[in-house]
Amino acid sequence: MGITAWERMEIIRHKNRPTIRDYIPLIFKDFYELHGDRLFGDDHAIIGGIASFKEQPVTILAQVKGKNIDENKDSNFAMPHPEGYRKALRLAKQAEKFHRPVICFVDTPGAFCGIAAEERGQGEAIAKNLMEFFRLKTPVITIVLGEGGSGGALALGVCDELAMMENAVYSVISPRGCASILWKDASREKEAANILRITAKDLLDLGVAEAIIEEPAGGAHNNYGQAAENISDYLAGALGRLVDVPVDDLLANRYQKFRKIGEFSE
Repeated sequence: MGITAWERMEIIRHKNRPTIRDYIPLIFKDFYELHGDRLFGDDHAIIGGIASFKEQPVTILAQVKGKNIDENKDSNFAMPHPEGYRKALRLAKQAEKFHRPVICFVDTPGAFCGIAAEERGQGEAIAKNLMEFFRLKTPVITIVLGEGGSGGALALGVCDELAMMENAVYSVISPRGCASILWKDASREKEAANILRITAKDLLDLGVAEAIIEEPAGGAHNNYGQAAENISDYLAGALGRLVDVPVDDLLANRYQKFRKIGEFSE
């Protein structure tokens, strides 16, 4: 019997699971971080900047998880405020201007839902990212490193190719949230996880994801280098498939990728 969705969630929540700060120096060269949304401030839940991938300039946008309480407090436990999404959009637009591919790394339980975030336009910031990324005239690749939670993940999830780490999950709602709404019982989150179809294989079968990136046995935390090498191999192939596609075709294919999601028959 294979690993259940809940067991995969326990793997991606391992305290030593690599985060984007581990992966960047293993996969990219000359990373230069850029800060701020030019409207409110700099959200540490999303990191963005310019780097080189196999001699090709790229823009990196990534949600930041921590490995201890101080790192998690600094990044707000990877739950972005609206200024984080606006920073991401600013850097994506800059990438478009200079014809750099955009590589997004998703790893969040969801966007921050506090009062301050709502007052500063959380819903609008996510919605604007969805709209603007659909018409971004440069290749966009997204990799789900661990948790892909709801609209907080989708704000960096409009892309030409979506890949998921083998143990990653991607869901419209967290299992705990689902259990709370459906059964009024948050303690049934394990049950919800196993029926939501949120694993990489589920998403591949449903046509939401295009690829699964293999992890070392037991999870990425058991071999950072191997996990990074597997991500690098996938990125090399994805960029090879996308960088020479004419812009009109790129945008049309991106539109169709999302139009087909959710098709059903009765």
